[in-house]
Amino acid sequence: MASEIPPYQLQELIAEVFSDVPHTTVQGIQIKCAQALGIQTPVILADKPNLASGSELYVGCSNGELMRFAVQADDPRVESYTILSRQSLPNDKPVEEIALLPSISRALVLSDNQIHFYTLPSLDVVTGIKPIRHVVTFAVDQRFLSRSPSSGHQKTEPDIPLPQGATLARRFGSNLCFSDKVNYNMLNLETAEMLPCMPFNQDFDSPNLPVEPFIVSTGEDDFLLVSWTGQSSLGIFLSTSGDPVRGTVTWAQHPISICLDLPQVIAILPNGSVEIHNIDTQSLVQVIPPPSGNGPMDRVRLVSALSGYVVPSTQGASQIQKVPIKLRRGPSAQP
Repeated sequence: MASEIPPYQLQELIAEVFSDVPHTTVQGIQIKCAQALGIQTPVILADKPNLASGSELYVGCSNGELMRFAVQADDPRVESYTILSRQSLPNDKPVEEIALLPSISRALVLSDNQIHFYTLPSLDVVTGIKPIRHVVTFAVDQRFLSRSPSSGHQKTEPDIPLPQGATLARRFGSNLCFSDKVNYNMLNLETAEMLPCMPFNQDFDSPNLPVEPFIVSTGEDDFLLVSWTGQSSLGIFLSTSGDPVRGTVTWAQHPISICLDLPQVIAILPNGSVEIHNIDTQSLVQVIPPPSGNGPMDRVRLVSALSGYVVPSTQGASQIQKVPIKLRRGPSAQP
């Protein structure tokens, strides 16, 4: 009986991100974040820039540089993305987060507590819009990532005070899920009603243990939250009313990155391995082991992308061979 094909395969997309940067300059520069115009498929990044994905790939670096890569889909000999353009942020501070809004051809870039606006795909500075300052985190309505916002006049929403502040936020429609210094919270942006949900560190014997919160929108009316119990970490799906839905996923260690590709949830663990669980059965369906000694360095982040993308590879072409075909000449046989 044939073995079952695992749901994911690791594919290198960029051999060297900084190949055209002088050696004396590239030392110390790292990939900090990335986004791609691609299908909702996980992307693995490494400190040594070897892994990521998307037919248009946008990379943010620790020196404040934005880089745009693309793959030549019509050339099967090219097995890597090539750089098309680059843009340097004015403050040379690390790029912390990139949000691509293809429906309005804009890229939002968070750096040094400011959101900068650029055009897609060229990464030109958007004129007439000043950077938004004093930003800790930001969230884009997931509904508008794949479709255009409704027509009509732009309006300014009223400010909603957050007494405990916010460190991470994700939005779907009028619902915002965010973390403060201790808890996960649900906030209705229309009514300004806020509901504390649960702490992301439930190990009350070690309340000062640094535990990173994770919030992922499912694209529906619930969010995936990760909470450390002291023995393991739980992936819990909460509705916008704070009720548990779907199933619960368990990891032996607290993940360092989370990605959702329904019905799978993918996590990078501190040992560098990648675990894939099915949320319908809560079962572990695949483990990608840590990189080997001569492979890429530590895996640091998973990224989901939108719409279709191209994976450059000549593996399929190498399996194709020319074979002679005999053609029959003369009139076709009568029935």
